[in-house]
Amino acid sequence: MRAGWIRRLLWPRTLRARLTAGLVVLLAVSCAAVGVAAVVELNGFLTGRLDQQLQQTGTGFAQSLEHGAAGATTADGSAGAVKPSDHDGDEHGDTRRQAAETLGARLVDGRVTNLAVVPSRSHPDFGVALTAGDRTALAALPADRAGHTVRLSQLGDYRLAAWPGRDGDVLVTGLPMEQVRATVHRLELVAGCVFGLALAVAGVAGAVWVRWSLRPLSRVAATATRVSELPLASGEVALPPRTSETDPGSEVGRVAAAFDRMLHHVEDALTKRHASEERLRSFAADASHELRTPVASVRGHAELALLHPGPVPPEISRALERIAAESARMGEMVDEMLLLARLDAGRPLERRPVDLTRLVLDAVTDARAVGPGHRWTMELPEEPVTVTGDAHRLQQVLANLMANARLHTPVGTKVTVALEADDSTVALSVHDDGPGVPEEVQPGVFERFTRADRRRTDPSGGAGTGLGLSIVAAVAEAHGGSVDLESRTGSTTFTVRLPAGGAGTGGSGSGTAVSARPAGAERGGHRQAGRG
Repeated sequence: MRAGWIRRLLWPRTLRARLTAGLVVLLAVSCAAVGVAAVVELNGFLTGRLDQQLQQTGTGFAQSLEHGAAGATTADGSAGAVKPSDHDGDEHGDTRRQAAETLGARLVDGRVTNLAVVPSRSHPDFGVALTAGDRTALAALPADRAGHTVRLSQLGDYRLAAWPGRDGDVLVTGLPMEQVRATVHRLELVAGCVFGLALAVAGVAGAVWVRWSLRPLSRVAATATRVSELPLASGEVALPPRTSETDPGSEVGRVAAAFDRMLHHVEDALTKRHASEERLRSFAADASHELRTPVASVRGHAELALLHPGPVPPEISRALERIAAESARMGEMVDEMLLLARLDAGRPLERRPVDLTRLVLDAVTDARAVGPGHRWTMELPEEPVTVTGDAHRLQQVLANLMANARLHTPVGTKVTVALEADDSTVALSVHDDGPGVPEEVQPGVFERFTRADRRRTDPSGGAGTGLGLSIVAAVAEAHGGSVDLESRTGSTTFTVRLPAGGAGTGGSGSGTAVSARPAGAERGGHRQAGRG
């Protein structure tokens, strides 16, 4: 988990950062490759020059040691510091025409018998003390006249070449690699500084260049963000201005052009959809308005025929009763469709203080009279709850929710109407312990003409119009609120939330379950209903 967090922290998230980082990484790899190649080449070149110098030096200094103090060994038989020699009057061997710090050595049977270094400022002594590792390294040198790099504990890195001697011995000549190392290290330092500065300048310049190059893409992203924040589900939608990218030859230009075409198609589709919705709303409103009169006329004639004093055949009576019932149902559906059309058109509702507590008391009383087989209870706060809105529409919300609970639950179901309020929100809920709303129906339960399956169907055969919950949602939204559903087997709750308003809004409280009483007891006051 920690590794993943570190990876997300280090890995660039934006395209601009990734392009800049990629540019810097590629430049760093290129600089590193150039620097390594330059260092390796310079080191090889200087080492080659040192090998040439070894060949020119030859074995003169080593041969002078061959005729010097041949028995210069330590007590344990290993070579120590070379002792003075009487050769040619020079007690240190023949150092003529030898560069400072030139090393000469003589090996017999793999054992160092003589070794000396031409004195210099950094090494004023002629003799050199050798360790066991130094002797092993010198003994391992092949007598192939080629240069080999050997590290001596007291002298450092030396380039050594070995030649076979006349007496079966091996003569070794060496030159220090200190100058080669110093030159190579200086190149490494200069290259590191130059390449580091180049990377810093390239990173800043690359970030500016990438930012400038991706400006059209940033405009596309900004436009897409504004489009994603628009409410496209319904209504008239005004899309933001286009990206106005003028270079169709670039990749970003092609993306911007395609995005602009897509926005044009979306805007055209939204415009057509809005026009279609407006035509449909207008048709629904006009049709509902026009149907109210003939439906009322049919219902009136049917009821008038039923009042005829003369004898009427039973078949005719039943037909007239069905005509009256269906015309009443059709009239209710027409009224609901007309209400939805008006709400869709955004017609303002009445805005007055509404006593929700009174509405709940009246609605439960009416529900008990219509559905005596259900158990109706209330949970109300101690103080009246008031909101600002349309009393008639809010009463219709309550009636629809309670009718939904009555029609779609079996007899004996307990239905509880609860009212809660705080400083900002009023929650009105209708809960029942019936079979619940099927899961496949819940996502579209507030859509128009949505019906549940037989499990929540009125046993008496009654059926709603499928518009009741749609009206609940539309009225709640018109009041600036919302409605939601929580349902499972044995528990179904519809909750309408409205903005709190009015001086009479009561405080929150769980309330007490109140059993509905007959109409006379309920309408006498808010709390005259008996507690149960």
